Amino acid sequence: MEITRIFELLDRYKKSFKPKDDVLAGKENGEWVLHDLDKYQKTATHISYALLKLGVKKGDKIATISNNRPEWNFVDMGIMQVGAIHVPIYPTISADDYQYILKHANVKYVFVSGKEIIRKIGHILESTENIKSVFTFSDVEGYKHFNEIVKLGEANENPVEVDNIKSTISEDDVATLIYTSGTTGFPKGVMLSHKNILSNVTACFDIFPVDETSRGLSYLPLCHVYERMVNYVLQYKGVSIYYAESMATIVDNIQEIKPHIMTTVPRLLEKVYDKIMAKGRKLSGLQKQIFFWAVNLGLGYQFDRPNRLLYNAQLKIANKLVFSKWREAFGGNMRAIVSGGAALQPRLAQVYNAAQIPVIEGYGMTESSPVIAVNTFEPGQRKIGTVGPPLKNVIVNISDAGEIMVQGPNVMKGYYHDDEMTSQTIIDGWLHTGDVGIIDEDGMVKITGRVKEIFKTSMGKYISPVLIENKIKESPFFDQIIVLGENQKFAAALIVPDFEHLASWCKIKDIEYTTNEEMIASKVIKDRFKKEIDCFNKQFGDTEKIKKFELIDHEWTIDSGEITANLKLKRSLIMKKYNAKIDRLFG
Repeated sequence: MEITRIFELLDRYKKSFKPKDDVLAGKENGEWVLHDLDKYQKTATHISYALLKLGVKKGDKIATISNNRPEWNFVDMGIMQVGAIHVPIYPTISADDYQYILKHANVKYVFVSGKEIIRKIGHILESTENIKSVFTFSDVEGYKHFNEIVKLGEANENPVEVDNIKSTISEDDVATLIYTSGTTGFPKGVMLSHKNILSNVTACFDIFPVDETSRGLSYLPLCHVYERMVNYVLQYKGVSIYYAESMATIVDNIQEIKPHIMTTVPRLLEKVYDKIMAKGRKLSGLQKQIFFWAVNLGLGYQFDRPNRLLYNAQLKIANKLVFSKWREAFGGNMRAIVSGGAALQPRLAQVYNAAQIPVIEGYGMTESSPVIAVNTFEPGQRKIGTVGPPLKNVIVNISDAGEIMVQGPNVMKGYYHDDEMTSQTIIDGWLHTGDVGIIDEDGMVKITGRVKEIFKTSMGKYISPVLIENKIKESPFFDQIIVLGENQKFAAALIVPDFEHLASWCKIKDIEYTTNEEMIASKVIKDRFKKEIDCFNKQFGDTEKIKKFELIDHEWTIDSGEITANLKLKRSLIMKKYNAKIDRLFG
């Protein structure tokens, strides 16, 4: 069944797949609550009826501010079935950004998860004049519960009007307005049509090696177009979707549902790898030797190299002795982990794939719905260190300045109420991504930096900080790093240590760990980080070498403001916030 509007996914699901209890699943009070397709469709349709009763018109904006949960989907489909526009908002942005988005989009109704969001922005929701009402998925005193709007729909069924509205909805109509988190200034509202998103769904669905018998785990925010589009792909393929309770429960949730597929950002893969390595370091004797022999073997892995007979024989042994335990940590059934949102360190792709935990990397942006290129599971269509070939319905070109440019049905309609920014981003039909990259001899896209992040030293040499940062973060001592040096004689860095690993190292060295602040001031600790930096400097060109660094005594988080909701550095904010430290580096 061909579909042209997102809400038609539900009709396709009904016609294509056998009934099952766990189309969607979420945890409530420690128990998994399963929802079948009938519950999904009926609830979404009752929300549609209720919105019409409340006076919602085609083109009106309805916002959600929530963690991942089945109700998010019910509301998503209910909104789109009446031609309204879904505005999903991160639960972790600043109060100023909430205020801006809710007013800029002229949001009429808001669905929030519960007390935590109300506690954070209840005053904004109540004082924003264009908001008519707020509904909560969990009980919050003084606010209307989600069940109230469902019951309103049940009492005011109007299938004829909903069907009439559906018939007027075009594939080119805006389905959603997604505000990019941005690293500077206020967020921009990206207008994506049904066609934009579904073109990405139909180009990606056959890449994922799962079917209606499979289970997917979702933990990345559904308000981000990456997880949302994959969410639609899984529904397109009839895969059961289980929503993780939180970042803190992912490991437990994986063991409970034993998923076949999940999407992730490199950060989770890095953390899991670091924890596995920390356990390996605690081994002794022959066990420890075998563990690190297997890891080192894995670090030499490459796709599609069948002639490495000795290597493959050794890898078979390593998988039996060591990597089988890694697979158990991911539930034992994993067929695909799709990584995006930031660069994946090649060593992680190598060792996970060697361990038969299939990790592939893709690339995209909100403005392209989002996927532009992705590695696949087909020989010749994957290469570690790249983001794979462009999607079959996407054209990628490299400008004279090295910027990646994109054409295709996935390219946004534009920025909401910002024609000037739209004209600066889509030029002569090409979406300018702001990323610098190449297309290699095998047709694979490789990202080498960001146009705005590349800087020039006072010696006239260009530096791409992202490449240096990603390389240095291969060391378990580093949690975050920002490379600086624009108009300076040399490159320097601010470093956030991985304090958990640092504490473990101190214990091995019989160094008393007191506080983060005291430890980073210690000469022993500074010398250890200098040793790490010196090792990496040997791999960099003269102008790229880190000559000085400052250690930071606390983690950078979304809440503290140094990183965006999709885990990218807010460079301008960091440079402003740590201006005194930066002055010391270059003073």
